[in-house]
Amino acid sequence: ARSPREGTMAAVTDSKKEAFRQYLERAGVIDTLTKVLVSLYEEPDKPKEAINFLKSHLGVPTPEEFEALKAEKAALEEELAAVKAEVAELKAKAAEAEAAASGAAEGAAEGAPEGAPEGEAEAPAEA
Repeated sequence: ARSPREGTMAAVTDSKKEAFRQYLERAGVIDTLTKVLVSLYEEPDKPKEAINFLKSHLGVPTPEEFEALKAEKAALEEELAAVKAEVAELKAKAAEAEAAASGAAEGAAEGAPEGAPEGEAEAPAEA
């Protein structure tokens, strides 16, 4: 016969197991694993490495795919850095052009008579 303490411990353990099972069910884990295991069961030519079959059907990349993804990521990071540098360079050029245009407009406005539109310099006085 079980002692009262053993019965309580078993109930707590069963409760934790049930809570975990419900969590797996809510998260879709049980359904996904069932589908993958059924596809393995229905596979006419059973793979030598069942774990690799499960991984591939769960969307885990193969080592080759992983290396290809790492290489692609590195290439994209280089491209991103180059584009960021180009953007910074173009922003600097745009700021320089704006400053030059602003300076030219201010210089033209200083030589114009009052009330005259900007850019029209005062005509030289005749002697």
